[in-house]
Amino acid sequence: MKTPAAASLSSQSISFDQASNVAKQTWGLVLLALAIILLGGNWPVMKTGLDYVTPLWFSALRFTSGCGCLFALQLVTGKLRLPTRRDLPLIASVGLVQMMLFTSLGSIAMQSVDAGRSAVLGYTTPLWVMPIAVFVFGERLSRRQMLGTLVGLAGVLLMLNPMAVNWADSKVVTGNLLLLFCSLCWALTILHVRYYRADSSAYQLAPWQMLTAALPLLGLAYGFEGAFNVDLSAEFLGVMAYVGPLATAFCFVVINAASRWISSSTMSNAMLGVPLSGLLLSVLFLGEELSASLALGGTVILLGIVVVTFKGRKPKQNTPSIKRAVAE
Repeated sequence: MKTPAAASLSSQSISFDQASNVAKQTWGLVLLALAIILLGGNWPVMKTGLDYVTPLWFSALRFTSGCGCLFALQLVTGKLRLPTRRDLPLIASVGLVQMMLFTSLGSIAMQSVDAGRSAVLGYTTPLWVMPIAVFVFGERLSRRQMLGTLVGLAGVLLMLNPMAVNWADSKVVTGNLLLLFCSLCWALTILHVRYYRADSSAYQLAPWQMLTAALPLLGLAYGFEGAFNVDLSAEFLGVMAYVGPLATAFCFVVINAASRWISSSTMSNAMLGVPLSGLLLSVLFLGEELSASLALGGTVILLGIVVVTFKGRKPKQNTPSIKRAVAE
């Protein structure tokens, strides 16, 4: 039987632990909010950077600087680990599909598509996760998830209607379709990460994945766009400092840390702030037009994603929930 003194100490310990958890969650939310703003701002910054350098070189420089920062950070903190054989498939899929394809094709698309529209279309990923999970992994969707997917796809159609997109301009049409393909690539990677068990953590794999994206991008950039030739102005160097060390390396570390203290449902819905902030910051700093079709289509897409990621009934099969897959 506990003495009054022991019971008091135990109560104080519980209170301290609760206060510590609240502090961690608060700090996690602060970090997550910072990452959302930085990632949203990455879209207009990328658009600015493409005025100085070609898309493949831009993507190659982004991941070269990003992986360099993460390698240095992990080396200094003693967290750097060599990947195991079981880690290699995940390094390849994330590095080549999510990072290399998403970023390079997205950069090519942004040459003819506004940054705000690019941010919204690039973040339609959860809408593609659903049908892939159903047809490939045999998951069953709740009515809420089915409704959210249909609502989100309706938003995509609104953004691609003839009044919003000049279908006579092949570059504009190709750019919009490339952005949707980029989000599909990301969806495939999300499901691979969700269903595959690697030996190392996401944080430990990140620099190797970025290196896997950077090396072929350097070769492709030289092969298709020629030798690197750009005016190293202060603005360009500022852009590269933002998209590489800040938006790529720092934001990854921040989101990885925040995900330890914040629920997956909160993470899923909070990340919707990225395309929203990207759209608003593009309008604010680049002077892009916030047309009615863009505003309406973007709102419907975000609404669909909210419905998709909102907590609903658990899948009937013994498989990971799609909501958690989207959050990853």
